[in-house]
Amino acid sequence: MDTRHLEYFIAVAEEGSFTRAAHRLQTVQSAVSAGVRTLEREVRATLFVRSTRRVELSDAGRALLPEARAAVESLDRVYDVVAAAESGLRGRLRLGVFANSDMLDIPALAGRFHQLYPGVALSVVASPTGSTGLVDDVRAGRLDVAITGLPAADLAGLRSHELLADEFVAVVPEAHELAGRAVLSLEELVGEPFVDGPPGFGNRVIIERELAARGLRRSVVVESPDMSLVAAFVAAGLGVAAIPRMVLRPAPGAVVLPLDVSLTFSMRSVSRLRATRPVEAALDLLHGVARSPSLPAPGTPGS
Repeated sequence: MDTRHLEYFIAVAEEGSFTRAAHRLQTVQSAVSAGVRTLEREVRATLFVRSTRRVELSDAGRALLPEARAAVESLDRVYDVVAAAESGLRGRLRLGVFANSDMLDIPALAGRFHQLYPGVALSVVASPTGSTGLVDDVRAGRLDVAITGLPAADLAGLRSHELLADEFVAVVPEAHELAGRAVLSLEELVGEPFVDGPPGFGNRVIIERELAARGLRRSVVVESPDMSLVAAFVAAGLGVAAIPRMVLRPAPGAVVLPLDVSLTFSMRSVSRLRATRPVEAALDLLHGVARSPSLPAPGTPGS
């Protein structure tokens, strides 16, 4: 059985489209279609239910998908071991990151990884759906490693490691009556319009769960995927915010105040439990960078 056919099958199953699968694999749609047809002949079963609008897995396809993923991952590990023994680490690494974040120097991290492991094909992808989308992509095998802000309870079945952590704070316009308070409660804030990240962002997941647990509801009037702009929107008088201090970028006209409740935001690395050698190397480097204020000097081993 040609493993390329398994990769075509996995991509179509995850993307729900032969066209998107071909784009993801950087090949032509006819090659993907032909590969899936060959696989169906080999396993003697129809793997997809095709229509003019969508492609869905058949019962046989759903049964095959986890086994196909395991087979491809096992073969990747075989290649990793042999390549490492012959000429250094090889393989691929797909890293998922926040769309707009300077909490970790991702360009420097990616550059350092490429410098240490030039034989590994590295791709860096930002998710428009934030932490939730990144974790979904790791679970589905579309990413190998991701950085996420989801709570640890949402990462069951994955390998995770805390990189950074910080508390939520309140941000209000300096002309607002709440700006003179020493500390603010969520109950005081929810009567105001909010500025926040889009749904799916880790910080928004955390704050909305806390509000729901208290029976509180709020109105989000500005959704900014760039969290560094939240304070600027608040300063412009568009609303208030409750965000992790680590993502806050000060803006003239915005006042930062402590909350009367301890809410923690943790940035974590996530990967699947069975890791390839490139994934292990990336995690070692990422965790080392999180512990240190700067990247290792060029020419020194990754930590």
